[in-house]
Amino acid sequence: MLETKQLTVRFGGHVAVNAVSCAFRPGTLTAIVGPNGAGKTTYFNLISGQIKATAGEVLLNGNSLAGMSPSSRTRAGLGRAFQLTNLFPNLSVLENVRLAVQAARSGAHLRGLNLWSIWSDHKALTQLAEEVLEAVAMNDKQHMLVASLPHGDQRKLEVALLMALDPLVYMFDEPTAGMSHDEAPVILNLIRALKSDKTKTILLVEHKMDVVRELADRIIVLHNGSLVADGQPAEVIASPVVQEAYLGVAPIAPLAQAGAGEGV
Repeated sequence: MLETKQLTVRFGGHVAVNAVSCAFRPGTLTAIVGPNGAGKTTYFNLISGQIKATAGEVLLNGNSLAGMSPSSRTRAGLGRAFQLTNLFPNLSVLENVRLAVQAARSGAHLRGLNLWSIWSDHKALTQLAEEVLEAVAMNDKQHMLVASLPHGDQRKLEVALLMALDPLVYMFDEPTAGMSHDEAPVILNLIRALKSDKTKTILLVEHKMDVVRELADRIIVLHNGSLVADGQPAEVIASPVVQEAYLGVAPIAPLAQAGAGEGV
């Protein structure tokens, strides 16, 4: 469903992501791990269009996303959650989700519908938004202002927005960042539920290895911008390359790119 081919970005003389080729299939949750500064979030930014690639390309269902803006990539089927919450703080919980529902359905079926039109005229959209909030157990908070929510609920709401967009690919960048030990399982349970839909592809940037072990079907490892390991979780976690990447013991050679991602 999603593929990067020789994806590269340079900032001056620094190569932040170095010719990464990888394919991601539906029904699979792939964890992207590596030490700080490995290029994980930059790789996400290249895929979702926040950063323009120096070389290489991103393909979704075989179609190149080159030249497409982040919003166009979202409409094409890429759903992205960020390390920091990206919400409308002065709108209610329900209004946030209704905007996402409307955005997802404002193509051929709702062409010409104004984004800020009166919501009471669009009961079907409101009902869909309420169904999404029920799925994330936030129906009882639908009329609260987002700014008043605790951090854990804001993270839940961000997942709800992604669900409302109904993307082909879910991209989570450290979804439990800043959450307490008690709050984190709620987000992990939501991601686990999304995994049950085998038509979707999920990418997860995460540094907590217990989360990775629990959720991942596959792990890829970035180090100094290069892909250095790719495989099943137990195998990758136990590999010397990953131990070296996290402990910084020795320089690591990039993984041979031919056929990268094809075996999992």
